[in-house]
Amino acid sequence: MFDLRTIQTAFDYNDDANGMVVAAAGALSDEQLDRPIEMGRGNLRTTLIHLLAGEQVWLQRWRGASDTPWPDENVKSTVAEIAERLKATSATRAAFFDTLQSGDLIGTKRYLDSTAGYFTATLAQMILQGFVHSIHHRAQAVNMLRRLGACPPDVDYMYSVRVVAKEGVA
Repeated sequence: MFDLRTIQTAFDYNDDANGMVVAAAGALSDEQLDRPIEMGRGNLRTTLIHLLAGEQVWLQRWRGASDTPWPDENVKSTVAEIAERLKATSATRAAFFDTLQSGDLIGTKRYLDSTAGYFTATLAQMILQGFVHSIHHRAQAVNMLRRLGACPPDVDYMYSVRVVAKEGVA
């Protein structure tokens, strides 16, 4: 399905894109962050907190903490706190990826879903879910930034590839 290098490349992009969205949100007032919007988790702040929660919970599940509960998303965090927690999660994830062997991706793991049911999936499937979860909620956050009058970042993967190629970095 995947190889470890592709997974790391995908999450490098994921971290950059999350960082751009959070940086754009950092320019907004608390009123804007908490303004109701009928999508995502109901406002930008809570959507960013949910994105972070997904990054943290899926990582814990990958690492074998199958009973990791979903955190309370009603705890009001600042954008700076969200950014810092995303960076810390990224570092922990990178260290975890460094321990993996290709064969680990096909092993199954049991985990507690946020709806309180137990499921099993391969590690590769769980990693893909963690990645897709972030893309989904990041797209909502970009749309919310636009609706709030902020300048949303271009978080398209190929845009990031073109920027790197343009700068002469391979």
